[in-house]
Amino acid sequence: MKFVLTFLLSLLLPNLALAQDAPAPELAAKAYLLYDYTSGQFLLEQNGNERMEPASLTKLMTAYLVFHAIREHKFSLTQTIHPSADAVHSESDESRMFLQHDKPVSVDEMLHGLIIDSGNDAARELGLLVSGSEAAFADQMNQEAQRLGMHDTHFVNPTGLPDPQHYTTAHDLALLAAAITRDFPEFYPIYGQREYQYNGIKQYNRNRLLWDDPYVDGMKTGHTESAGFCLVTSAKRDNRRLIAVVLGTATNSLRASESQKLLNYGFQNFEAVRLYQKDQPVTAIRLWKGTENRLQVGFRRDLFLTIPKGMMAQLKATMETRQPLTAPITSGQKIGLLKVTLDGKPYGEFPLVALENVQLANVFSRGLDSIRLLFQ
Repeated sequence: MKFVLTFLLSLLLPNLALAQDAPAPELAAKAYLLYDYTSGQFLLEQNGNERMEPASLTKLMTAYLVFHAIREHKFSLTQTIHPSADAVHSESDESRMFLQHDKPVSVDEMLHGLIIDSGNDAARELGLLVSGSEAAFADQMNQEAQRLGMHDTHFVNPTGLPDPQHYTTAHDLALLAAAITRDFPEFYPIYGQREYQYNGIKQYNRNRLLWDDPYVDGMKTGHTESAGFCLVTSAKRDNRRLIAVVLGTATNSLRASESQKLLNYGFQNFEAVRLYQKDQPVTAIRLWKGTENRLQVGFRRDLFLTIPKGMMAQLKATMETRQPLTAPITSGQKIGLLKVTLDGKPYGEFPLVALENVQLANVFSRGLDSIRLLFQ
């Protein structure tokens, strides 16, 4: 008969005094969210799962697909094209990098125009380059959104111009921003550039926090009359990164100030602690019918947990695993679950995996273990 074995795991953390509770900020925005990239936790949100118009925040996904295409060698940064007339000329464009139909432009230049200038012309042209048509590119955007877990998102164009079927959420935008940071670190620095000049026209990054906060190094602004002023911001202090999403503020200055409040709240009141190192055994558990009778288990990546400052002494961890555990075992196979409580309340659950391969033992050893299991 199978049963669940539960036991307490020690956390080697310093004993600190409890921090004073700090009130969470209330922002003048339709929706907002604070995400800790280091631990993968959502720290604060208001209407985080409400579907809203993303405006030019759409271009985060546009860029993500271009990054993918470059990595897959579909085209290179130095490849040049002649922009199409449809991509260059549009009366609805508030944001442009000022492409010209008769002037060749490189993929690298268009990426800068997309990210820094928020150029709709660059977004359309890059979408055509990746997928051949705007409709095909939108399909690819939606496929990638589902793969990333953005289940409340649907795109119909690469620019973010308003459409009833073009929507996302603060939660999904945080996942997308994290994916860009994680998957394409070689392109991420573009989001921190303050200005870009193309075709003799210098334009400035609309993310004011790149000037106001030395820790902010990205990411993207958005604005339409219907969406309001929106901002996804990423900031890094002491090897810890936070991502703030603010949607639907009334002014440009408000989207910056409200985003700053979120970042300050996160950095001042929370800390990310490493509970366990990757590939280091958390414990060894009994294994039956294998060439080894103890199995080393742990995590394939560093396990970080974000908690209110000063609360580390209140963390407790228990491990649950189904018993009896029998060979064969494959490295990376899920073995159990680590459950963490903070001050006696559930705070997180994390899958524990095998850190080694264990083959079946010979017939004689397996037979002995079968007899022993009868008396367990």
